[in-house]
Amino acid sequence: MFRYRIPYAELLLGFKLVEKLVRFNKEAMKLLLMTGGVFVLAAMLAPGQSAPVTKSDPGAGTVATPAPVKQQESGNRPRADLDYTPPPAAAGPQAPAGPVILPAAAAAPPTAARGAGRGAAPARNAKPYVIGPLDVLEVKVWNDPKLSGLVDVATDGTITLPLVGPVVASGLTVAELTLGLKDKLTSIIIEPEVNVQVLRINSKKYSIFGGCLRSGEFPLVGDVTILDAFASCGGFKDFANLKKIYVLRGTEKLKFNYQDVIRGKHMEQNILLENGDRIVVPD
Repeated sequence: MFRYRIPYAELLLGFKLVEKLVRFNKEAMKLLLMTGGVFVLAAMLAPGQSAPVTKSDPGAGTVATPAPVKQQESGNRPRADLDYTPPPAAAGPQAPAGPVILPAAAAAPPTAARGAGRGAAPARNAKPYVIGPLDVLEVKVWNDPKLSGLVDVATDGTITLPLVGPVVASGLTVAELTLGLKDKLTSIIIEPEVNVQVLRINSKKYSIFGGCLRSGEFPLVGDVTILDAFASCGGFKDFANLKKIYVLRGTEKLKFNYQDVIRGKHMEQNILLENGDRIVVPD
């Protein structure tokens, strides 16, 4: 019978090699796991984060909860990305209650400071309109159409209403005339409600003559400067002398250089017009 000899020495050597390979793989796996754990821990401990703290729950196993973030102090100041409530300020002497008075330099508006060195435009005052002769008014008396309607201001400055008679309107504002009509109607109506409006202005005008495309009379409504008046004349003719414009006001002759004013120079020439002013544009 054929007998085979078993190579025990070779088998023992093979087993030892297998054991070494297994041990090497275990060490490699441990090293790999440790390296991965270090990277994970470093990522979790990045700025603004911290490692989670585990809490054991008998019913739900282990629950990971974020650990409290500690504020990083730099010069006793909290980080900007963390919520921070500053402590209350120490009690000290407080400013007395009352209006604050600014120095003259701080209280002055910037436009006044800019215009101090050169001619400034005239200040516009929001003055209420004053009724004059030949104006057309609309008077409304609530719940009484017989006393309501359009009324012309006569040349003597009066208006006439039914059951009231003549009432002076020239020289009064709309509010003053409204109060006057209420007093007049009190003897006829109990607590009358009156509304007065100016529909057409015929009492205040200014005129433009010379090198304009549209000359003539224009109503003077509110505050109108010379530059504003030229917006109504439709432009200038080709040979108009825009540097020699002047305004006739009674016996006065007021010069106006259009070329300078539109460039922001000599703004003091851009005066407010008055009733009866005549603007002449030489051509």
